[in-house]
Amino acid sequence: MTASSARPTSVDTTLVGRSYAPTEIYEVSRVKIAEMARATGATHQAHFDPDAAWALGYADVVAPPTFAVIVAQRAEQAYVGSEESGIDFSRVVHAEERFSHHRPIVAGDRLRTTVHVDKIVERAGITLVTTRAEVADADDTPVATVVSTLAVRGEGR
Repeated sequence: MTASSARPTSVDTTLVGRSYAPTEIYEVSRVKIAEMARATGATHQAHFDPDAAWALGYADVVAPPTFAVIVAQRAEQAYVGSEESGIDFSRVVHAEERFSHHRPIVAGDRLRTTVHVDKIVERAGITLVTTRAEVADADDTPVATVVSTLAVRGEGR
């Protein structure tokens, strides 16, 4: 199949503007922060040692900035994993991820996330799906915003 004859994806474009309610609470632990720090090569002791974090003014060990993706991706499954989305995850390629932090994530945080479907654009047999995950703490105070774009390949791609 040529690029011009590739069949489009079955992503439901009518879901733009839809929001998916806050997810179950994600309890941030020291263990998960340390795992993410190791996985991303973050070596600052404030990611591993409570005393180092406290010395810097944090309530507990502080997560690397990319930790927010763990919480966001769990919440995005309410949309991406739903039948109504029309997304065939076997055809998904991660295109972009952007973070805006309102405050650092620390161990002990209890986070909930609302996911918004911001944009769906079809081009040449590929559908670009942009979601925005708004992460808030137990008091509904904003913690981070994660904007993610997935490229969903059409059939024959």
